[in-house]
Amino acid sequence: MTTYLLAGGGTAGHVNPLLAVADALRAREPDAEILVLGTREGLEARLVPARGYELLFVDKVPFPRRPDRAAASFPVRFPRAVAQVRSALTSRGVDVVVGFGGYASAPAYVAARRLRVPFIVHEANARPGMANVLGARTAAKVGVAFEGTPLKRSHVVGMPLRREIVELDRDARREEAAAYFGLDPARPVLLVFGGSLGAQRLNEAFGAGHGEAWSDVLDAGWQLLHVTGERSDLADPEAPGYCVRRYVDRMDLAFALADLVVSRAGAATVSEISALAIPAVYVPYAVGNGEQALNASSAIRAGAAILIPDAELTGDRVRSEIVPLLADDDRRSRMAAAAASTGTRTGTENVIALIDEALGRPAAG
Repeated sequence: MTTYLLAGGGTAGHVNPLLAVADALRAREPDAEILVLGTREGLEARLVPARGYELLFVDKVPFPRRPDRAAASFPVRFPRAVAQVRSALTSRGVDVVVGFGGYASAPAYVAARRLRVPFIVHEANARPGMANVLGARTAAKVGVAFEGTPLKRSHVVGMPLRREIVELDRDARREEAAAYFGLDPARPVLLVFGGSLGAQRLNEAFGAGHGEAWSDVLDAGWQLLHVTGERSDLADPEAPGYCVRRYVDRMDLAFALADLVVSRAGAATVSEISALAIPAVYVPYAVGNGEQALNASSAIRAGAAILIPDAELTGDRVRSEIVPLLADDDRRSRMAAAAASTGTRTGTENVIALIDEALGRPAAG
């Protein structure tokens, strides 16, 4: 029996690919022991036990970025976190560690290296986090979601995706999806969304009382599915063909209906849209270290998507650049074909292949 330790968390971008790999390992090896290492503060504290996996905790110790109190305590706190992981590796007889980034991964990589337990690094973003940059130097295998990610000895494996996305047959589910959102399956649909909390810039460009581009989308003969975010108070004009939802827990159905997407460019979002071969307009979130623009870059280079900087997205920009795209069937078809060439639905299997290689197992098939 193999014992796996999957380390990572903090945000959905780390937790969701971790859970996708955990689920696939459990399906393949029902007798295997699958442990997850995370922090008490991260999203994993809720999502991992809910999925039925044992969660082991490690102290959250951020890498110091400035000379402050946290930096002064790092030389004491980080070795303590490494010792916590080392104890778990030895007491549970862990055979291999798989890290997905985040606070739990760095001490896991150090502890595994010291005990000579093979470990694998998976990086979801085109700009890698510090934990994975350090871990990749001595990892047995390194997988990245996007071409051009600057990690040593890395291989492009794609993103481990949610099963409902991997198995989605968009054509077969279109009528069900249209009924779910109260739209017409025979008419094209523009999907606009900015994540669970929404994106103010997207809402203001399209929404009633702001950029009013929603009416231009409808005038072009399209329908608009607009997911505004749970915190949004955007008005719903209740116009036929314009569906406003604050939150959607069936994004698989939203994707089944989408003929074009306007969205942020988080790693999972770009990976899912590309895997489903949907043409896209990405509006990267401007706050942070620029990773969203980098996440979208491979799709843009391939011709699968276009990019509009956050500060430039207005109702007028929608009318001048996005609305003409709605009328250009040939261009959208080329974009969809390009998306199919850059996206993959086999990210989970590809990561598991790296695990098998690190364990010295023969390649499947």
